[in-house]
Amino acid sequence: MAASDLGLGGKQFGYGSFGFVLLCVIVPGCICGCSTIDPQSWIQPRDYLYDKDLSAVYDQTRIKKSLTLDVLPRIERSKDELISQSDNVVVSLGQSEDGYKTWFTMVAFHEHELSVVRKYFYVANERVGGRVRRGLRLDCEMLLDKEGLERIRTAKEQRQIALLKEMRSKLDKDVAELGGDADVPGQENKKLDVSVLLIRQILDTVVRDLDRSPVLATRIGDPDGIDFDHISFGKGKIQLLADGNIALLKLRLGALLPTFYELGEVGAGGEPPAGGK
Repeated sequence: MAASDLGLGGKQFGYGSFGFVLLCVIVPGCICGCSTIDPQSWIQPRDYLYDKDLSAVYDQTRIKKSLTLDVLPRIERSKDELISQSDNVVVSLGQSEDGYKTWFTMVAFHEHELSVVRKYFYVANERVGGRVRRGLRLDCEMLLDKEGLERIRTAKEQRQIALLKEMRSKLDKDVAELGGDADVPGQENKKLDVSVLLIRQILDTVVRDLDRSPVLATRIGDPDGIDFDHISFGKGKIQLLADGNIALLKLRLGALLPTFYELGEVGAGGEPPAGGK
């Protein structure tokens, strides 16, 4: 299935960030397909907004090419991060020393070939740049299996919506598999569950609004993705792409919105380049 077919170190988690994420889950956001980005929100970001040190494992991992022997040593080098592992999934969770930023990197492997089939990187920060500015980032890339491709092909709804639902389902599956890790305290797994609950709530909101706006669904694969507003984080963008049997999702909210574009990249909508001059 081609892209055109779809239109497309810290310390362990503390209770303060746990409560903030739970609040964001309880208070839903809404998609605004016709919304525009306030020019003031595109303040040129510094390199630190991109969290390249935290996303290094995600960035270096390649779908279908990286193996367990490539990924596990990289994750184990993450200082002071909590590592949880099942037979086919591994996750590394961390929190900044001030307790305002939480993140996780999760990777899923093929059951027999031991190659990477899914990878995720997530950050939620309550004080971006040392100020009270909330931001959230989610990156996800996955290999779609034959069953998933068939579900997308035969779905009654638009294929973009079916693809988003399929990716959400795989995320749930990977987190559920980690729930059986006896070496990790139950409270720590619950904190991962709450972060994923926030992600699921945002994606469910996107799905509902795409259902109401077929035109909006056709734009989710554009270089600028689609704009939306969230009551806790403010303005956001989401992009969903598919190339053959590989799907990619990019989500940015609030103070991390400028990182939707790479440093020096200019959005098709005319937004200033993130980090540019």
